[in-house]
Amino acid sequence: MQYVPYDELGDRPNIIVDGAANTNTRITLSHWPDNPTPEILKDDLSTQIVFRYLDRPEAWIQADAVSNNHFDEDGLVGVYSLLNPDHAQRQRSLLIDVAAAGDFGIYRFREAARTTFVLSTFADPELSPLDAGIFKQPYPRLAARLYQEMLPRLPEIIGDLDRFRRYWEFEDAILEESEAKVRAGHVQIEEIPELDLAIVRLPESLSGHKVHRFTQDRRASCHPMALHNVIRSFRILLMQGRNYEFQYRYESWVQYISKRPMPRVDLAPLAQQLSDMEAGNGRWEFDGVDEITPKLAVVNADESRIAPEEFLKRIRSFLSERSQR
Repeated sequence: MQYVPYDELGDRPNIIVDGAANTNTRITLSHWPDNPTPEILKDDLSTQIVFRYLDRPEAWIQADAVSNNHFDEDGLVGVYSLLNPDHAQRQRSLLIDVAAAGDFGIYRFREAARTTFVLSTFADPELSPLDAGIFKQPYPRLAARLYQEMLPRLPEIIGDLDRFRRYWEFEDAILEESEAKVRAGHVQIEEIPELDLAIVRLPESLSGHKVHRFTQDRRASCHPMALHNVIRSFRILLMQGRNYEFQYRYESWVQYISKRPMPRVDLAPLAQQLSDMEAGNGRWEFDGVDEITPKLAVVNADESRIAPEEFLKRIRSFLSERSQR
């Protein structure tokens, strides 16, 4: 079996890991919504689904190509595990943790978090040591090149992280600092289980840093892993002074098996209400429930005019009303 770029599969019988099947896919090993992964194989992460498949020879199918239509940690680790099952089984716990750190922003082993930082750096056009021309290609070709570059590097990275220190130490320091602030109570977290909601209050003095999710460039005042590792809720409200952002976690988009998140609520009507309250200061926008990690945030304004407690009251009331329908 070999990795084949998604747009080069043609009529070749194939296995798709973590993405969407094409017309010649024989089996899909993915946690994406509405995919045809067999029930007996389903799990939280696509990488876990791959290991379930490897554990069941009776489920194996005839195909010599494996692919994915996008590049991220879960996809990379899942494809690698299918191509290198013996080595993958020996590193099973770590590889699953790398996938979890990449997709869900949670980790058990610090090596897993650091591995995702390395992979994200290689996939970041501003930081990557790879040929800059890779990042000028259309996304299907970019994803294919990243698989071709990183599949052979993955065992090297997990086998000797210190050798790749320059690619993980900066973001690792941000994570360490964020976790220390959470432990000390400088970042305050309140969970409301009946709303599947966590309220995160951040000091106004915290500045934003460049971090990564799904190998993508983001900015955050507190590293997402420092929050997701301790928060059980799948809805998160970040409050920093009069800067507010509501987020749905990725777990509520995929077929998450170990725990059922509350269904996503369309926040577009709330965005309109909040925009009216801003009285021209800015406009609230919601990305939509079908986005992988949608957010509700104000645009065209440095901060909201709505007082924190009033904003929180509006969020809680809206979620409570819609959850009871």
